[in-house]
This record gives sequence, C-alpha cells and structure tokens, in this order.
Amino acid sequence: MTHPLRIGIWALVHGNRAALRDPLEPYDASWRRNRNLIVEAESLGYDCVLVAQHTMNPHRPDLGQLEAWTASAALAAETRRIEIIAAIKPMLYHPVVLAKMATQIEEISNGRFAINLVNAWNRKEIEDAGMVFREHDERYAYGTEWLSIVERLMHGETVNHEGRYFTVKDYVLSPTGLHRPRPRIYLGGESPPARDLAAALADVWFINGQPLENVQALIADVRARPRQGPPVRFGLSTFVIARETEAEAQEEYRRLLALAKEDADIKAYVRANTDPSVQMRKTQARYESVGTNGGTSGGTVGSYDQVAERIAQFHAAGIDTLLTQFQPFEPEMRRFAQHVMPRLAALRGEQPRAA
Repeated sequence: MTHPLRIGIWALVHGNRAALRDPLEPYDASWRRNRNLIVEAESLGYDCVLVAQHTMNPHRPDLGQLEAWTASAALAAETRRIEIIAAIKPMLYHPVVLAKMATQIEEISNGRFAINLVNAWNRKEIEDAGMVFREHDERYAYGTEWLSIVERLMHGETVNHEGRYFTVKDYVLSPTGLHRPRPRIYLGGESPPARDLAAALADVWFINGQPLENVQALIADVRARPRQGPPVRFGLSTFVIARETEAEAQEEYRRLLALAKEDADIKAYVRANTDPSVQMRKTQARYESVGTNGGTSGGTVGSYDQVAERIAQFHAAGIDTLLTQFQPFEPEMRRFAQHVMPRLAALRGEQPRAA
C-alpha cells in the first residue's frame, strides 16, 4: 500500500449500531452526544467520521434521528483535524443546492469536508415525502447525472448541462478551491452500476464489511473498470469487538448477537421498507453478524493482536480508510485507540498515534 491507513468512526445518527435494547448503551442519537463523541474521536487519533443521512429514523419512526448536513456544518466548526464525510441521497437535494452546501462546509472546515453519495435503500423515507423512489438501476442513472453536476460545480466550473433529469444553465459557485480543488467524493454501493460510478467519479469507494477474499475481489473488479485521473481508493466498514483474549471477544460478540435478535420487530420494519434489489442487504444476509453495513462480517472480532492483524490484511489488500463501529460506542472506541491502534502502528513500523 502506498497510502497510510486512515481509521474513522460512524457517527451515531440513529443511535446504537448493533442492538437497540442494550442496557450498556441507552438509545441516544442527539446532537450533544454526537458532538462530544466526534470531538473525543479526534483527540484519540481517529482520522474521519461518516455522518449517514436519514430524514426519518430507518429503524423505528418514533426514535430520534440526527440530520446529517446541519450536523456536519456544526462539526466543521467544532473540530480541527478530523475529516467530516456527510452522506447524501441525490433525490433529496437539487445538485446546485447540494454543491453550494458542500463548498460552504468545505470553507468552514478549512478543507476537511467530503460527500458520500448513496443511492438509497429506504423506500418509505422517499415515498412518504411524496417523491418518486426510482428502481435500482435508474437511481444510479439519476445519481450519476446528479454527481457529474455537483463535481463540476464544486470544482468551480461554469456548468451548462442538459440531461435526462436536470437542466443547468451558466451556473457557477463562489468561493471554491480555497483549500484544494474540491471536497473529496466517497461512494457507497456494490452493484455493477455502483462500481461503474465509483470508477468514473469517486475518489474513495466504500465496501461493506465482509470476508477478506470478497473484499480483494471487489477491489480488483473496480480497479479494472475504465477511469480517468488518479486511481480510485478504497474504504471498508467494520464492527469491532476487541479484547485481551479471543475468548473474551467472542463472549461479548455472543452478548450483542443475543441482543440483536431481540430486535426482530425492528428488523422486520426495516425489511418491509427496503428495496430488495439493494446489494448491501444481499451481502449482509449471507453472514451472521452484528452491526450495520456488514458489521462483524469482516472478522474484526478477537484479541487485540488478532484484530490488528486482520485490519493490516485489509490494508495490504488495498483498504486505506477503515470506518469502525462499536457498542457501547464511547468505551469501545477508547479501547480500540488504546490497544489496537498502537499494534497497528507497530505492524506498519510507525510511531503510535498521539492521543
């Protein structure tokens, strides 16, 4: 790998990542908690935070939900080093509005902002707002056209565009390019259209947690697709359970798995509102795991040494951005920083990160 390993976290935009009924982590998706969490993550040496986007809670409509873009703007002012990655569903914002928001947060953050385009899986969130939830491949056609406009606007170009979904005439944003040419672009999704879009326009392609050999195959596939400019880079989501011994980690895994099974009603609600063609759901259904976006399917459950070695294997395979999940989040995030990060540094022959 030519790029250093960057370690990030998922913001708790809709609370617990593994199980909602955990006595060790009462539900809390508030701004105050997320702000404190991300400021602490920065101080512990984490490199980035992903702020997922939902307007309504995808698990239960009566639960709180942090709004991604207003929160990201506030986080940009509250932090100094950590990269803030805000997810965006293209159908929720016109591209010129979103591009302006992105360049504004880029200015607030002094060049630490990124967007993560996701083409949506929650049909209810879109249809209940009176908007059209397009079928899978059309969502990617829409997203591709949308992102091509956003990318040029963030770059400071004057955009004239006449397409299937958008017409934009002589549109230019200012200021842009104050810190770098444009904010970084991440992309989530593993279907063939998502892979094409990642190869065409993304800087970093996010992969859901899954076994190493699957990740290697996905990276090889996207690297083989046509692309102009610098090579695409790769990120991976994973839920981490690390302890002094493997037995202790497995015991905690079993605790969380049992709690997750108590959320059967919540999972049924999510399934009923999910487009069945979404690749993330198909991938996750193949593995028993806890956590979202693949969760523990990548094998990051074990002793501190085992978890560090598995992450190092993913890095060697081409992953240079690792997005971690934990539960209960704050104490486990601290545990990872204290025990796993130094081991990762040692494996790479680096100095440990300063807390």
